[in-house]
Amino acid sequence: MGSQVTEHGTSNLSVVMFSWLAYGHISPFLNVAKKLADRGFLIYLCSTPINLKSTIKKIPEKYADSIQLIELHLPELPELPPHYHTTNGLPPHLNHTLKMALKMSKPNFSKILQNLKPDLVIYDIMQQWAERVANEHNIPAVRLLTFGAAVLSYFFNLVKKPGVEFPFPAIYLSKIEQVKLGEMMARSAKDQEPDDDDQTADGTTQIALMCTSRIIEAKYIDFLSELSNWKVVPVGPPVQDLITNDADDMELIEWLGTKDENSTVFVSFGSEYFLSKEDMEEVALGLELSNVNFIWVARFPKGEEQNLEDALPKGFLERIGERGRVLDKFAPQLRILNHMSTGGFISHCGWNSVMESIHFGVPIIAMPMHLDQPMNARLIVELGVAVEIVRDDDGKIHKGEIAETIKNVITEKTGENLRAKMRDISKNLNSIRGEEMDAAAQELIQFCKISTN
Repeated sequence: MGSQVTEHGTSNLSVVMFSWLAYGHISPFLNVAKKLADRGFLIYLCSTPINLKSTIKKIPEKYADSIQLIELHLPELPELPPHYHTTNGLPPHLNHTLKMALKMSKPNFSKILQNLKPDLVIYDIMQQWAERVANEHNIPAVRLLTFGAAVLSYFFNLVKKPGVEFPFPAIYLSKIEQVKLGEMMARSAKDQEPDDDDQTADGTTQIALMCTSRIIEAKYIDFLSELSNWKVVPVGPPVQDLITNDADDMELIEWLGTKDENSTVFVSFGSEYFLSKEDMEEVALGLELSNVNFIWVARFPKGEEQNLEDALPKGFLERIGERGRVLDKFAPQLRILNHMSTGGFISHCGWNSVMESIHFGVPIIAMPMHLDQPMNARLIVELGVAVEIVRDDDGKIHKGEIAETIKNVITEKTGENLRAKMRDISKNLNSIRGEEMDAAAQELIQFCKISTN
């Protein structure tokens, strides 16, 4: 094992990092890979060729030697050709098939470990089996959790203490969200294979790295540690480096530059969540009624692409004119959030988006849809950096409330207060960013030492 520590407290450990096949997981894995590489670790980032192809562009030149990409080939199934070996653009009915195919690639993953002989495997909780494969090769393994502690501790409390109320009332689910969560848990229980590991099992105290910080989630990190018997080690928020030289985005950024400071709202619901026809209509009319400048990324599922004109209310684009931009393609989210004209972010509250917004000090107008998003939304409302557009009892949103909320955040005192609080948190996060990662790196070095003795 090459786990000696150099004088700067850095290490030359080699690590295989293996994330779930979704961009929202690969992106934080890559972020942690860079931070570990900065501390002398040699990283092998393992994923399917289609995912690696889109990741390569995001690895700066300076990591050419310290981060290597390793292709994991999934078995070819007739309904799952290689371009579907990612969740990006995957038709929803193939989700389970992709999970199965990934599990069937165990022998290939095993071979990779055999060839590389890394000192450590960092895996995604979505594929708990990776730990077993690592242990068969006597390689220690730790999980990296790509979501926050509030969500996970809420979920653990539900599973481990049925009937016991979650002790932090700020984090809750509405009736309709509880129903959705119940259906999702039932579905995933049905999809369980006999040899699947329980993701909430105690086991020996294990390290769990987590893409969060004690600055925003200290009490939830502690509660999760207590419930899970894991040593939860924060590695800081998952925020990628800002790349500012993309010519494609120039026109949009120049347009944004013509707007006043904090006068524009950015609207985006992530790369894998799509609005229903009704929600899309309400968001459009809410933006129109608000009279505020906006950039809206209105995306459609692959294979269901529509002409924007047809998907939006009739005459919408003409009526908003120069006040707004509607895109049906990728937008440079970090550059938009980092721009002084951006004063608010209407978001589905995926964890990465939430953390990016905090990093750049932009208040959030929360419009969560499912999975961890409602709990993330409640967490940032509790932190005082967001307001939520609350759905009615039937799960519907309404244009009037959307317009009112946008106006409050962009033009009223509410927005100033949220921005001030955001800037505070952002400053605190930046001040301890390196420390949390240094501590995590030391934990990993220790863990490898203990595991190999």
